[in-house]
Amino acid sequence: MAEPILQIKGISKEFSKVRVLNNIRVDIERGEIFGIIGENGAGKSTLIKIISGIYVPTEGELYFEDKKITDFNPQTARELGINLIPQEFNLINELNVFENIFLGKEYQKSILLDKKKMIKKAEDLLSMLQKEIKPTDKIQDLSVAKKQMIEIAKALAYESKLLIMDEPTTVLTGSEIELLFKLMNRLKKKGVTIIYISHKLKEVREICDRVMVLRDGEQIEIEDTQNIDEHKMATSMVGRELSQVFPEKNQPSQETVLKVENLSVRGLLDDISFDLKKGEILGFAGLVGAGRTELAETLIGIRKKESGKIFIHGKEVHIKNPTDAVKHNLAYLSEDRQGTGIITSFDMTGNITLNSLRDYCKVLINHKKERETTKKYVESFNIKAASLKTKLEFFSGGNQQKVSLAKSLDTQPEIFIVDEPTRGIDVNAKREIYHFLKQLASNGIACIFISSELEEILGMCTRVVVMREGHITGILDEDEMTEKEIMLYATGLKGVA
Repeated sequence: MAEPILQIKGISKEFSKVRVLNNIRVDIERGEIFGIIGENGAGKSTLIKIISGIYVPTEGELYFEDKKITDFNPQTARELGINLIPQEFNLINELNVFENIFLGKEYQKSILLDKKKMIKKAEDLLSMLQKEIKPTDKIQDLSVAKKQMIEIAKALAYESKLLIMDEPTTVLTGSEIELLFKLMNRLKKKGVTIIYISHKLKEVREICDRVMVLRDGEQIEIEDTQNIDEHKMATSMVGRELSQVFPEKNQPSQETVLKVENLSVRGLLDDISFDLKKGEILGFAGLVGAGRTELAETLIGIRKKESGKIFIHGKEVHIKNPTDAVKHNLAYLSEDRQGTGIITSFDMTGNITLNSLRDYCKVLINHKKERETTKKYVESFNIKAASLKTKLEFFSGGNQQKVSLAKSLDTQPEIFIVDEPTRGIDVNAKREIYHFLKQLASNGIACIFISSELEEILGMCTRVVVMREGHITGILDEDEMTEKEIMLYATGLKGVA
């Protein structure tokens, strides 16, 4: 065995006397890419937060380069060369790209900041990632995919010996993932160790040397990836054979619930027209930047349309803001879970009833009714939490997503737009969300399903709208839908953009 850079010896962690990690033991070698997989709530995020100094373990010891780590915190972790690329972005929207990249490690010239040097260094880092991002761009103006690249650039700005990547590819395109993997292999050749967490088991098998499976805070197995396939990974994660991931498709009625005609937003959307049937799950596919999220935000009033019409049940509506959208029985599950989907400092009840609070008020808020509603969603969605009062910052990504889903549905929508609903969640939580969306469609709710995962589009939808650069390039019926055909329209090789 090669020289270990990190030794994890009997690490355990408890929150409020609930043990979420138990006796984790592993040596991670210098210059290896080490995968960690498990369901949401398995303990992956807790473990990497301990390794990066955010959490202090309840029991056990860490050794880095043969030295025991004591008085550990994020600053000392960075000084040792341990850097974390988090799943949820840790960026300041009001600052520029270069200011975010070098926040806390600014270059100085005398007593002043050396902005020229930071901008030049930021350009070099961004060129490695081959992204069209300017160092002077504001974070708030960037797409989710570009924000992910900024997080990677931030980590690369440090001289990392151990780089932890938590779900880095969930918002990236195939070509961006390929580029990231090439970068990871270059770092590996330089002796950098990478801990890689992902729910995309195919990617784990492709890029990792070894993989550790966690389940309910327990270490289940560690295996060379060449000796374990994706099916074995999935069954080890959940502790049983998985039944069919995608439910049987629901056949929608012929009743049109939503009709969009010639919708345009300057510089973002051009002449968008489509319809949505009652009980339909209508897919929206396209490469990152195609305009799918911008369309959703326009439909619910976050963005102002320049021209075009929106009809609900045949009647033209003018939705000026998300409150108007709720009044027209339209709900939206954002792709940016922590940015706009939930408030992590609130508990479950505070999040779930946030958009529907008027339904719980006469003179005062009916807290008993709120708690009853929360319990209903906890049971329906299989949300795992220590208590109803636990703040969402302590939830796993999958359980946060389920709360966000419950929050959207508590407004009793007829039209439900879900934007990347399974981003960063495990295979079993995905299955639960797929089956729940199918149940919604069976009950007559019309769903717009935005996803970059073509497998999801093919598995869930009876039609797909393909977008490219703010245009619709094609609308495909079920018998026309294949990954190849969708990509031909998404890349502009078919259709008219």
